[in-house]
Amino acid sequence: MPDATDRNAEDRDQERRRKRAVFLREMDEAKALRERVQPRRARANRMRQQMRMRTFRW
Repeated sequence: MPDATDRNAEDRDQERRRKRAVFLREMDEAKALRERVQPRRARANRMRQQMRMRTFRW
């Protein structure tokens, strides 16, 4: 039978996941806005990221 500590842990975990989802959604929105506002800089950043991924050693 689950006790109060298990329920509290589940609630905290659920709240943490909800906050993380909100944060990631807002971060995606901010990235999209930045790309619309500064397309050249955003493109350069994408190219740099692609180059980093190509040269990364696993």
